Amino acid sequence: MAAKSIKSLLVAVFSLFLFMFPGTTTAQETSPENGTEQHEKAEGKLDPAKIIMDHIKDAHEFHFFTAGNFHATIPLPIILYSPTKGISSFSSARFGHEGEQEYNGYKLHEGNIVATDESAVYDFSLTKNVVQMILALTLLVVLMTGIAKKYKNGQGVTTAPKGWQNVMEPIITFVRDDVAKPNLGKKWNKYLPFLLTIFFFILINNIFGLIPGSANVTGNTAFTAVLGIISLIVILFSTNSHFWGHIFWPPGVPLGVKIILIPVEVAGVLIIKPAALIIRLFANMVAGHIIILSFISLIFIFGEMNKGAGWGFSPISILFTVFIYFIEILVAFIQAFIFTNLTAVFIGQSFEGGHDDVDGHTKEVVPTI
Repeated sequence: MAAKSIKSLLVAVFSLFLFMFPGTTTAQETSPENGTEQHEKAEGKLDPAKIIMDHIKDAHEFHFFTAGNFHATIPLPIILYSPTKGISSFSSARFGHEGEQEYNGYKLHEGNIVATDESAVYDFSLTKNVVQMILALTLLVVLMTGIAKKYKNGQGVTTAPKGWQNVMEPIITFVRDDVAKPNLGKKWNKYLPFLLTIFFFILINNIFGLIPGSANVTGNTAFTAVLGIISLIVILFSTNSHFWGHIFWPPGVPLGVKIILIPVEVAGVLIIKPAALIIRLFANMVAGHIIILSFISLIFIFGEMNKGAGWGFSPISILFTVFIYFIEILVAFIQAFIFTNLTAVFIGQSFEGGHDDVDGHTKEVVPTI
């Protein structure tokens, strides 16, 4: 009931924003002193949709805040290859903060690097999504190898666990006992390293995405698509003849229904299952960031209409932002669990045997005398 209430609240809040958004963003001054002033107001008008999308999408720099003319950013390396110019490498700061500058025959166009002479360009740059993903992977490897060494030396086995062992051990036990064993039966030990890697990799990226100025890696379809494809490969390699027999010739079904059911079953394995993993993670992580940024944008939207309204709405907006932010921390754990749990469910279904097959293993037949 609590989860349903939270979900209903989020839907209501987002619906309220969508209801208010068109009216506030299309409002314009109807009686400017002259045409030039009207044009300047239109150019300097707040565009919440653009601001939100700029914060969500990938970029060539980490932007933390702006104070006057000072922009707190970390530029990232640009690595390009052009058949006419060869390999080019330089800092993204060369394009300027807004990407309005050209450098070495290249410029930024809607976040993408293009050549000024419109020739082909192959971009191998380290964007903030890539850099943050590498940092998350490094943290995961360092953290897990450090804990593994402690267990290998006997700490946590013959003595009480210490430090990060106390934090990670309950989570690892939870994934083992509540995800792997119930869905994979006797084969849980074979797939547990894969499930733990997925869980912690998604969790670390989810938490990193909540840091102001960081990248929303799990809200990128390329990231979730790769995870979904990896899970699909593991699922396909875990299948057996019994599984494919039920897919291509469902038992106990009339022939006419089989003609319709077989394409549906094939699509379910190759498309629907990975799509469920990909879209669920992407949509939930993007939605949370949009809601948080929407509440912050409401302060400036009301401020454009009236400064008093902007200041008056600020406490309400900040209160809801902090509330949703804490909800997002919970969602970061929940989405890592859901992706891992669904992967385990799909893997378990792939090697599931007949009705007399328990945990994917055929019962031993004892001959009678």
